Amino acid sequence: MPARLDHTIVRSRDRFAGARFLAELIGEPDPKPFGPFASLPLAGGVTLDYLDERERIVSQHLAFLVSEEEFDEIFGRITERELPYWADPAHATPQRINHHYGGRGVYIDDPDGHSIEFITHTYITS
Repeated sequence: MPARLDHTIVRSRDRFAGARFLAELIGEPDPKPFGPFASLPLAGGVTLDYLDERERIVSQHLAFLVSEEEFDEIFGRITERELPYWADPAHATPQRINHHYGGRGVYIDDPDGHSIEFITHTYITS
């Protein structure tokens, strides 16, 4: 059986606030408690387990492949909330989206400084 990502831990100042921020953007139900985590199940069986961190949080990058329709819904929520967004990971192109590989992409930062990317076409071309 090939390896498949099952879950990953995302450090947060407030685990439920962090998980809820993403859940609301992608239109998923509220995260559920699981031990010390706020668990957010995603498609494909992957779960993001948000964990409270009292020390310095190291930023992670989380990229989500979404359909064109889902992108429109997510981007609508981003603009409705007036969240800053960028077309690139370096934050050099504010309030723009990209069109890499014939798709669309956007980057936002969550409340803990994690970089969240939504793309409609994978960057993997092989």
